[in-house]
Formats: sequence, C-alpha cells, structure tokens
Amino acid sequence: MNGQNTMDDSPAFAATRFADEPRLITEPGRAARVAALAEPVLAGLGYRLVRVRISGFAGCTVQIMAERPDGTMAIEDCEAVSRALSPVFDAADPIEGSYRLEISSPGIDRPLVRRSDFDRYAGHLAQVEMAVPIEGRRRFRGDLAGAEGDCVRLRCAAPGSELADVLLRIDDMTEARLVLTDALVAQALRRSKQDERRSKGGNGLYPRRDTESDTDIHAAPEHIRRTPQPDGD
Repeated sequence: MNGQNTMDDSPAFAATRFADEPRLITEPGRAARVAALAEPVLAGLGYRLVRVRISGFAGCTVQIMAERPDGTMAIEDCEAVSRALSPVFDAADPIEGSYRLEISSPGIDRPLVRRSDFDRYAGHLAQVEMAVPIEGRRRFRGDLAGAEGDCVRLRCAAPGSELADVLLRIDDMTEARLVLTDALVAQALRRSKQDERRSKGGNGLYPRRDTESDTDIHAAPEHIRRTPQPDGD
C-alpha cells in the first residue's frame, strides 16, 4: 500500500490516541485533585479533560473544560458530563465548602495542553507562559509551527528584531493558549456550520460568554454543591 495512514485516515487509531494522550500542561493543588477524579470519568464517556480551574469570584466555581475527539463540546455533552461527575465529586469531596460545578467547551481561544494541540493548530497565533525565563523572557507570542519532540516551535518577534523561530519546552510551560484572530474565528464558524449540517438544522446550543477570554463557549447548567449548615438555636 502506498503512503502512510494519518490520524484522520484511521478512525480507530485516532480514537485510541485521543483517549490515551496525556496532558503535558497541568494544574497544581486542589485543581489537580479535581482533575484526577474527572479524567477517568470523562474517558469512560468518550471525552477528555482540557483544563480545571477553581475560581473564588462570586463564590467558589469549579470549571471543568472538556472536549470530544473533534475538539468541540455541545450542550448535551456538557450536561452528560455534569450528571456523571456530580456524584463522584460529592462522594470524594475534593473541594471543601460550597461550590458551583461548571462544565464547558474549550472555547475558540482554547488552552493548548497536549502535544497534538500544538500540531492541530499550527499556523495560528498562540501565547505561551514559561515557568523558567528564556533569555529574560517568560511570555512568548507568535505563530505555532507545530511540536518537535518535547518542544514547540513558535515563530515570534523578539524585542527590536525580526521574526525568528524559538523552541520552547512543553514541560516548562505554565500556560499555552490560542489568541483570538479573524482566521481562528473563521475556522470555528466553518466547523460550526459543518456541525449544523450534520445535525440537520442545529442542536439547540446556546452560547455562554467566557468572562476571562470573552469568547463564546457552550456550558451546561451549573451543579451547586452546598455544605450543610448547623441548625440555629
């Protein structure tokens, strides 16, 4: 047989790789405990974890960002994940006190947490935060040129110089995400239209505004976990 099968050419291989590929950029502390509980549940449902974020704004919110193999997450997916995770979290109690559980899609300007993310979005603008400074810089912004071994190639401009490629170790990144651009929005719109055609007129999604990145994502209704309060006198 001429040529080699790619991930798109072999659906079975793609599904296996999707489920098994680890996140290389992860969370510390309480978020790590939540992630350890969420990942096997998500995998059992055919999804995978993108990010966990715990916010104290307007009370405690635990955000679970997940995705399907194509990188999307419909409202029905979010609801299914919420129903599966809520009893697991209630039993394991990874967060002390009351909190709101929020399940969402990665959004347009999504985090990049796996090696394949950097390949999938090659050509798009990204911003990377490093734990260790490289030539005095911790923050890099440039066009993704894909992953190379344990590193990512980013085409960016150093202060006072022209565009140049820089190799950044994924293990040394604290955060990496896409930057919202016209090209990225256009790609998301094309994908949305394709999904609409496949679902024969839409699937009842409604947008949620991501307060941090100001991009539309899909979120399930929140599951609120309240700590029982002692009876008064």
